[in-house]
Amino acid sequence: MIERKNLYCIIMAGGIGSRFWPLSRVDKPKQFIDILGTGKTLLQQTFDRMSRVCPRENILIVTSSAYRSLVNEQIPNLSPSQLLLEPLRRNTAPCIAYATYKIKQQNPNAIAIVAPSDHLILNEDIFLNTILKAAEFASNSNSLITLGIRPSRPETGYGYIQVGKPVKEVTSLFKVKTFTEKPNLELAQKFLESGEFYWNSGLFIWSIASISAAFESHLPEVNSLFRELLPIYGTEKETEAIATAYSECRNISIDYGVMEKADNVYVFCSEFGWSDLGTWGSLYTHLPHDPNGNAAIAQQLMLYQTSNSIFNIPKTKLAVIQGLNDYIVVDTKDVLLICKKQDEQQIRNFVNDVLMNKKDFA
Repeated sequence: MIERKNLYCIIMAGGIGSRFWPLSRVDKPKQFIDILGTGKTLLQQTFDRMSRVCPRENILIVTSSAYRSLVNEQIPNLSPSQLLLEPLRRNTAPCIAYATYKIKQQNPNAIAIVAPSDHLILNEDIFLNTILKAAEFASNSNSLITLGIRPSRPETGYGYIQVGKPVKEVTSLFKVKTFTEKPNLELAQKFLESGEFYWNSGLFIWSIASISAAFESHLPEVNSLFRELLPIYGTEKETEAIATAYSECRNISIDYGVMEKADNVYVFCSEFGWSDLGTWGSLYTHLPHDPNGNAAIAQQLMLYQTSNSIFNIPKTKLAVIQGLNDYIVVDTKDVLLICKKQDEQQIRNFVNDVLMNKKDFA
């Protein structure tokens, strides 16, 4: 049985959430917003959830240096050692490498759980039980574990994991056979029908020893940048050293850099009401719907001949809408977005155009 003191969590909170624009902005992205209308931001929900698994002081939040005040405001009483500030955006592999060596300095025997800050987990009890089972396996093996979610639809916005041989002694744990990045609709449908493929949740569990070895084998140049800073972590030299390391570091994800190359990767298959809340469409599937299939976060909304649409309207504003089908409507104090649901992948392009022409609105 793992001692709780050896469980650590790395919360990744540095994304800009462009697909949730215009609610999510560069200066306050979606992880810092109460997108679900629960009274807590996605980051606060993630922190509270992971506090049920590991000691509060063992939770590290990795984010952009620009979001330091937002994190401290939403998660008060963090010690400086728990907040890892990235000077540049370099994707998930450098982020995880930085946190890995910070933890290794404190506790080389640690088991780390890596969790994005913007996921929805509807059944936390099942989720936490899955995490603990995976952590137990990771503590007794040289393994890299990802959580796989049984697909409910042919989703083209997620990566997929094909399961291989089952691990006899652990129910629902399989060796990973293949990874596939976001497939087209036809391939996603075949994945769904085969029963061999699971959504890649982007949630990971491994020992610090295992992930350190994996970085050394598959991303040695990234590994060396952060391993060499072991004597510097926690000193006044850390900020400057990290700035140098990030300026020299590759922009690469943990999936491409490590998981798709390693041969000791396993997937724990589970169902706990998961969504990465990456898009307005994914949020739509998790909100209550009216008889016409509309979902809304709004206090004052009047709909006529409108169906299968999602609305986010400020509480103080009355919105009267007629004749829409399969649309996204998001109104903020300074931006109104009206976009077909089927075209929501274009929202990133909209944001890029806004950045080029009207930066104050991005």
